[in-house]
Amino acid sequence: MAITGDGGSLSEIDYIKRHHKHEVRAYQCTSSLLKRIKAPVHLVWSLVRRFDQPQKYKPFVSGCNVQGGDLEIGSVREVNVRSGLPATTSTERLELLNEEEHILGMRIVGGDHRLQNYSSVITLHPETIDGRPGTLVIESFVVDVPEGNTTDETCYFVEALVKCNLKSLADVSERLAVQDSTEPIVQV
Repeated sequence: MAITGDGGSLSEIDYIKRHHKHEVRAYQCTSSLLKRIKAPVHLVWSLVRRFDQPQKYKPFVSGCNVQGGDLEIGSVREVNVRSGLPATTSTERLELLNEEEHILGMRIVGGDHRLQNYSSVITLHPETIDGRPGTLVIESFVVDVPEGNTTDETCYFVEALVKCNLKSLADVSERLAVQDSTEPIVQV
């Protein structure tokens, strides 16, 4: 498994071992990406947990419709993808939602794209960044390598999408944090 993004300390590796276990087959690739966000966990989580509104921070999503009313494990959403990507729709199922530990897991179950057997887990962990409440976000995925592609090509493509989503999540969260003006943490 590759780990890319900001750093790779012992606690980060522990988080990955604990929450980001994917069963990887020979024809699949997997990776874990890290992003530090200068916004408190509760604020970042308020965006991530909204399985019904991924477009709030995912730039390639133009809209989303959740089947049924309640957001619970097993909920299915139909995501509309913006033009420019080799897809128009993605059907996704909520696999894991842990409010206390800030964990969301999802699996793609259909759509017109090449991401077969894709599943991901995103976890949020509180940190202090520049003396203020911050968040370490870790997102991992596993996906089939499409016929005609290499493992490296597939991982590179999916990592680029995840990095773009994480950067956008940071931008939106940090903008909201400035508006919220969280007080600095006093170190004792």
